[in-house]
Amino acid sequence: MKSLVPLYGLLGIALAGVPMVGVGAEQTSNDVEMINLAQSSGCVTCHSIAAGGKGPNGLKPIGPAWQKVAEKYRGRPEAKQELTQTVLRGSSPYQSHWKGEVSGVAMPPNSAVLNEEQADQLVGWILHLAD
Repeated sequence: MKSLVPLYGLLGIALAGVPMVGVGAEQTSNDVEMINLAQSSGCVTCHSIAAGGKGPNGLKPIGPAWQKVAEKYRGRPEAKQELTQTVLRGSSPYQSHWKGEVSGVAMPPNSAVLNEEQADQLVGWILHLAD
């Protein structure tokens, strides 16, 4: 069994700057579960939770911070389905709407490491970061 100490340390680092007002044990458990899923799937290689981070060698981050994603898609009913498909299938470098904000030009498909249910859960969690 893996020690939870590094995971809770990662949770503290990953959630730095994320509003936690009124967060109960159930939400914290979901946060840990989603961060663990994101870490084991390689998502945190390119994405951070909070904005303001740097990418490799001090460059712009590779992918957008999830708080920025949540803010950009706030109030769009189709966002969860659209982003779930983007996570699974990847994105086109010719249609990137993050140009100038990130150093990566496209997201690779992640269907080899996440199934649709996992991607849907992770995207739902990400979208709630703007609440």
